[in-house]
Amino acid sequence: MTPLVVIDADVLGRERTGDETYVENLLRALPAAAPDLRLAAVTRRPELVPEGVEPVELSASSQELRMAWSLPRVLRRLRPALAHFQYALPLRCPCPAVVTVHDLSFERDASAMGARDRFVFRRVVPRAARRAARVLTVSERTKRDLAELYGIPEARIAVTPNGVDPAFRPDGSTDGAYLLFVGAIQRRKDPLAALRAAEEAGLPLVAVGPWKDAELAAELARRGADLRGWVEQEELAGLYRGAAALLLPTRYEGFGLPVLEAMASGTPVVATPDEAVRELAGDAAVFAEAGELGEAVARALTERERLVAAGLERARAFSWAETARRTAQAYREAL
Repeated sequence: MTPLVVIDADVLGRERTGDETYVENLLRALPAAAPDLRLAAVTRRPELVPEGVEPVELSASSQELRMAWSLPRVLRRLRPALAHFQYALPLRCPCPAVVTVHDLSFERDASAMGARDRFVFRRVVPRAARRAARVLTVSERTKRDLAELYGIPEARIAVTPNGVDPAFRPDGSTDGAYLLFVGAIQRRKDPLAALRAAEEAGLPLVAVGPWKDAELAAELARRGADLRGWVEQEELAGLYRGAAALLLPTRYEGFGLPVLEAMASGTPVVATPDEAVRELAGDAAVFAEAGELGEAVARALTERERLVAAGLERARAFSWAETARRTAQAYREAL
């Protein structure tokens, strides 16, 4: 009998930046990577589940009730051999589980999220990581954090780096009329540092991402940033291609997906030297501390040809097919 693996896909359609991108692309790539497994996705948006994965609809008015009550009921009905979650497990998970932990920024930096969310994450994430049969993460940096902060044995942690969608590609139409910031509008991502760098470079800043901090978003808009909020993939791909460079002055990233998308689009990257971003970009980006990003932009524009070539070469090493292959292997090990 083919083992059933259930993936918690509640993030689909909820404009959750990296978490949603991860689940969406993993579901697309898993059927080819795991022909020996039966796959199902539990979600409030079953129409977004790709072919090859069985959709299981589950509405959710309260995330707490969903994890404590309705999701365990669905799992008891489906009786999977394994279930896959992000960050948290249901209170009473009736089957073995794997959990993906993208980053532990909330442990490293108290300003990474609000006090209530930080309290919840600091309770549920270590519990999930310690109970899971396998912990998946997207970088060696977060693997080290999991081992150091939670004592998770490295043998139980599988690194499954993110991939990049083919929609992110160069088309030769770059005009370099603006600098681009991609990420949630929150203090940890430091979009104000990106705006200061854009001002020094004499270019406008276009900022893409949900407004997690409304006060910060208002300040960015007041100072002249072009805030686009959440945008569809086609528009985002065009924004990457049209940018002079991507600016990412972030801290405690788990991976840095905008860096990969920019490199694949033929767009230079300027970033703060966050450990995971350095791991991802290697020598295909210009790194500088937040207060020196303006000078780094000038350097990136001067070295544009080299950075574009290096970024395209670097991006070829990452694919969602490989992410799915590594994930499917972790499923088999957990089973």
